[in-house]
Amino acid sequence: MSTPTNEAPARKQRFTLTPEQYTKFAWFALGALTVIVFSGAAVRLTSSGLGCPDWPRCYGKVYPPLQSHAMIEFGNRALSGLVVIAVFAAAIGAMRRRPYRRDLAVWAWLLPIGALSQAVLGMFTVESELQYGWVMAHFGLSMVMMIAAVALVWRAKYEPGSRTASTDAVSTWSIRALVPLTFAALLTGVFTTAAGPHAGGEPGEVARWEPRGGESLEWVVNRHGRVADVLGIAAIAVFVILWRRHAPRELRMKSAIFAVLIGVQGLIGSIQWQEQLPEFLVWLHVVFATISWVYVLWFCCAAGVLKRSPRVEQSSEFEPAATAG
Repeated sequence: MSTPTNEAPARKQRFTLTPEQYTKFAWFALGALTVIVFSGAAVRLTSSGLGCPDWPRCYGKVYPPLQSHAMIEFGNRALSGLVVIAVFAAAIGAMRRRPYRRDLAVWAWLLPIGALSQAVLGMFTVESELQYGWVMAHFGLSMVMMIAAVALVWRAKYEPGSRTASTDAVSTWSIRALVPLTFAALLTGVFTTAAGPHAGGEPGEVARWEPRGGESLEWVVNRHGRVADVLGIAAIAVFVILWRRHAPRELRMKSAIFAVLIGVQGLIGSIQWQEQLPEFLVWLHVVFATISWVYVLWFCCAAGVLKRSPRVEQSSEFEPAATAG
């Protein structure tokens, strides 16, 4: 019969994760954070934001009444529970990963901190009756959390020193420049929604963002469109730069895919405006916006860490094709 002294190390060993196992935890967290954005958009576009007027209960109960708005809002809250499980699993898993890596633990623990902050923002959002400032902060934090989630997945895929750094500053910085441009497009899109008919509640129930009175929606849509146009031109320009500088095929493919995503976004945006913002097209626009944000972050990671080259290279030296991701 084994002694307690022998059982303790064995039990501790059973609760450790290999790098491959931990990568799945990181993917789970990223997937959950992405899906909750889709769910939250559905709540807003069905005017279900006040389906449960109190928090964390719904009409003072632990379960919602049999009303469509209440069921949709409560369903989103239930899905938030899955997100909490996913991000804490990623954080705790980072502590149990072997070999232990401090960089993964730092990125991983940012996720539950963000999730708890989201819970507080959600409470204030409901109590303020969907005041657009709180709603926009709620969405914005989701986008920021995805930065940590993407970084976590990417770092978990590779061991330190396993990827070759890039020496092509032009290509690397052109890819990185797409990130703030994409975030600017997201931000102006959030203001557009706040000024539009889908602010989260029934007409007259939720205050809209109206800096220019009745002309606010058209005014902010035009600004959002201009930012989106700049992003689209930049996406095409980056593809041309990577092609002319002979970047690895994987990066050129990522650039082409991102340009297509932005093109589809522009098409959906134009159609939804012409059709007077039907709920499904607006939701689809949010879905593609979220996918585009995750993708451009992934693209930025694939560009690699830049290092100085002692001599001028004829072609860019990104990571080898086998590790470009």
